Amino acid sequence: MRIALIHALTHSIAPINDAFLQMWPEASRVNLLDDSLSADLAANNGALDEAMHLRFETLADYAVSCGADGVLFTCSAFGSCIERVAAKHSRIPVLKPNEAMISEAVAAVSASNQAIGLIASFAPTLVSMPPEFPSTSTLHTELVEDAMHALNAGDEAAHDASVVAAALRLKARGAGVIALAQFSMARAATAVARATGLPVLTTPSTAIRLLKQRLGVA
Repeated sequence: MRIALIHALTHSIAPINDAFLQMWPEASRVNLLDDSLSADLAANNGALDEAMHLRFETLADYAVSCGADGVLFTCSAFGSCIERVAAKHSRIPVLKPNEAMISEAVAAVSASNQAIGLIASFAPTLVSMPPEFPSTSTLHTELVEDAMHALNAGDEAAHDASVVAAALRLKARGAGVIALAQFSMARAATAVARATGLPVLTTPSTAIRLLKQRLGVA
């Protein structure tokens, strides 16, 4: 199987490739990066205009032309762009980065009716992603832009500490599970679980599980 991974941030590349090595090492991976996507989205005040949709189609068309059996976008603030790509290339799985995590988070609290705690380090994510949760879900969110700034500066410890602090605030507000929205945040999952004692979901691991399921891989 060949899986195309399409990134808007350099920080997303290592977490998803590391997760593939652990969970699905047999898969052949193609990494495509356009690191101007996030900056351009922020400059456009988070608006996903037609030009942005066309850029995503171009990236996906290239991935499919390279023989991709599935496409996974690792950029969490571009929901409608990815939906249009999925409709165009419906013969293969085309996944948003967070759809699998959302499903697993909802299932994790279904019996207890607890809230889901969602942490993002990129502000547009908290515009596009919450509407993807069922209306029946109770969702608490935390934005930790300082975590992304720390990662950009190479300070991984500060990044993780910021995410852990946000998770503890969400636990205090009644969250029963913590969902880490950015692929780059997956590195903090163990620290968050240790600090909160709650289940922690990351986008890389949940996305790979869903890809394998959709492609019929045991």
